Amino acid sequence: MATDDMWIWDGGRVCLDFANTLRSRWRTTPEETLRGPDDLMGWLREALLLTPGTTEPATAAVLTSARRLRESVDRAVLAVSDGRLPTSGDVTLLNRSAAAAPRPALQIVITHDRLEPADTSTHAADSTLALALVAQDAVDLLLSSEIRRVRVCGADRCALRFLDRSPAHNRRWCSMSRCGNRTKVRLHQARTRQSGRATES
Repeated sequence: MATDDMWIWDGGRVCLDFANTLRSRWRTTPEETLRGPDDLMGWLREALLLTPGTTEPATAAVLTSARRLRESVDRAVLAVSDGRLPTSGDVTLLNRSAAAAPRPALQIVITHDRLEPADTSTHAADSTLALALVAQDAVDLLLSSEIRRVRVCGADRCALRFLDRSPAHNRRWCSMSRCGNRTKVRLHQARTRQSGRATES
């Protein structure tokens, strides 16, 4: 079973955080963090998608569906962010998954003299409905202008997906502390070694 520190929350959207539960996608065999139904339940709880106190466990069939949904989300998001259409199979799966949970009615509030949508976030009573919330977030992202800001981490050995909300839209790393700093240190060390060799010769 994965531990809570196994989860990474740098995606900027719950659907991207869910896609990131399959790690090291650059490898021939990526690292699966959703190894069993308990891992799926742990992730859904940490993502605050389950109603507090939900104890009904996920089944092996739900885990299989969750992994299938995750890969459809990943393929569709990367396709649309690259200006391509997702496959009809991924669209069908996303729509079917999203429809499993009814959406709350859209509400409005006045904040700082502006009209804004009220927070209508909901929690799900079981894992299937929680996955529907992930699918709904993916559908929202696919239809929003933010889809063009989806990035893949620039570190050679990462490949996590994230939403670039930086002011200049030039974020390269999933996380500066995890990948950005490590990459910069590694490049600096390589330059230092190279310059040391040049001086010796």
